[in-house]
Amino acid sequence: MFDFKYQLKILPDRPGVYLMKNSLGEIIYVGKAKILKNRVRQYFQSSKNHSEKVKAMVKNIAEFEYIVTDSEMEALILECNLIKKYRPRYNILLKDDKHYPFIKVTINEDFPRIIMTRMKVKDGTKYFGPYPEVSAVHETLDLIKKIFPIRSCKMAIKEGQKKVRPCLNYYIKRCNAPCAGLVGKEEYSIMIKNILSLLSGRDVEIINDLKKKMNKASEELEFEKAAAYRDKINACEKILEKQKIIGSNFQDEDFINVFSDEKDSCVQIFFVRAGKIIGREHFTFDNTSGQSSEEIISEFIKEFYGGTAYIPKDIYVPCVNDVELLQDWLSMKRGSKVNIKIPQKGEKKDLLDMVGRNSKIMLEQFKLKLLSDKRNNTAVVEKLAEFLKLDDIPHRIEAYDISNIQGVDSVGSMIVFEDGKAKNSDYRRFKINSVKGANDYESMREILTRRFRHGLEEVRAIAESKISLSAGKFCVFPDLILMDGGKGQINIALEVLKEFNIDIPVCGMVKDDRHNTRGIIYNNEELNLKGNSDIMHFVTRVQDEVHRFAITYHRSLRDKRVLHSVLDDIPDIGAARRKELLKAFGSIENIKKATYEELIKTPSISKKAAESIIQYFKRTSQSTMHNN
Repeated sequence: MFDFKYQLKILPDRPGVYLMKNSLGEIIYVGKAKILKNRVRQYFQSSKNHSEKVKAMVKNIAEFEYIVTDSEMEALILECNLIKKYRPRYNILLKDDKHYPFIKVTINEDFPRIIMTRMKVKDGTKYFGPYPEVSAVHETLDLIKKIFPIRSCKMAIKEGQKKVRPCLNYYIKRCNAPCAGLVGKEEYSIMIKNILSLLSGRDVEIINDLKKKMNKASEELEFEKAAAYRDKINACEKILEKQKIIGSNFQDEDFINVFSDEKDSCVQIFFVRAGKIIGREHFTFDNTSGQSSEEIISEFIKEFYGGTAYIPKDIYVPCVNDVELLQDWLSMKRGSKVNIKIPQKGEKKDLLDMVGRNSKIMLEQFKLKLLSDKRNNTAVVEKLAEFLKLDDIPHRIEAYDISNIQGVDSVGSMIVFEDGKAKNSDYRRFKINSVKGANDYESMREILTRRFRHGLEEVRAIAESKISLSAGKFCVFPDLILMDGGKGQINIALEVLKEFNIDIPVCGMVKDDRHNTRGIIYNNEELNLKGNSDIMHFVTRVQDEVHRFAITYHRSLRDKRVLHSVLDDIPDIGAARRKELLKAFGSIENIKKATYEELIKTPSISKKAAESIIQYFKRTSQSTMHNN
């Protein structure tokens, strides 16, 4: 048993990192402290000043551990690494690491290329960005290639080297073939200089030059050439108009602000590169009531820049905790000085205020969408209850599916919808242990038995105060079960429920010949669904989701080579014969349908082996009919 009083008493007066764990030993929060003793003790003192998130977290803390470091900087670095590793539920977490794309011009080559990359390194090349959206990078690259016949190959081309035959790009006028010696280094470098000017947005001389050439071609009645110049001018103007000039210092800067209501928060970040706003991103965080803006922004900076590939020179915020520590950490990551600034007036303050207003708008839009989705989801569940004539509204729905591809061992999946919305945290996957081969019915029996046995065990443990309700993974039972299949699957589920003395309605989701959702089987009756009805869309969504979840698990296991073919279970069929069978028939289903004469024509398949195959599939077919 974990002794809180003793552990709190012996906490050191040193900087370090602490890890909070729940009753299952899962790390639910990682934090850093300048003085471990003071910081950790605060969690277990009076909760009046605690935020709602901290109160919820403290209720789930069963034990904690800590790591002492030599400095607060070491603690900060370790904290960021541990958060990335464990993804604790009570830390502010972003969806993923933000390695934004750059446009890279390889000016260290004799004949430079322009490519997209997600890593910025000191390699003597020129970078532009980062760009928040990869589509913007692709569009810009496509526009540049329309204007300039720049090479896109990966060849190492040097001036004066042996000439090679040009590729197709030369003949369609997308490259001027430096590999074939058709353009010199000096002429090519002029084109690169124009591209750099265009990407920096500081020089529109190239557009004026193109306009002169267009007018000249038009005067000489070369209208096709004039149209080509016109298209290039439009492409140049599109690149230049992508960004809004907001300053004249041409520095790389990020502007971060936050808006919080009584429950949630939205952090918005604007990216300014070379004096232009090139994009923005927003991140919404749930249950931040009681957390200060300083705390939210500090946590956001650690999480965001801990994963991003690029850190600008200046970061503007309205407020922040540990500003000097964060500056030192960011400077260390960037390799040069980084400033976190709090502007009081002027254009920087105006832009930061605009970011704050956008944060408010984003949070309000998020809440409106959430409310609208909730109403729609609740409405469809109510309609489903009415359609099936259920006694109660099925607030929690669990759906099950079995996956096996070409006779490979089965795997099972369970997905959960609560009030019409997918609850990914309750999804569960099952690797079949007791069933050999592709037997969907017995595989389904196993996963349902395991699910409800574990559920009843957790219910008893909660009743005896051995675990908390939040620690249980199976203790909450569904109001409705949806099986991806027909009467056979339904009967298996009903048998398992009866064995555990549990009463839950069970439906089957059936498909037509085109594998589209056709209807629901309930109480041995197939109920057809109208094509465009809300219920049809919902059932289709559930069926597609449970199938997707099962397939992805199956593929992940197959990639790890832990599954075996159903052919392994057939006597007299070894690796060589299995390979020949799959080569000849293409799939397990075709082997199953094959006649004795077709089987013995297969190389290495003897009469005895053919008879063994036929007898095996005959037995499995009879077993399936029995379950139906």
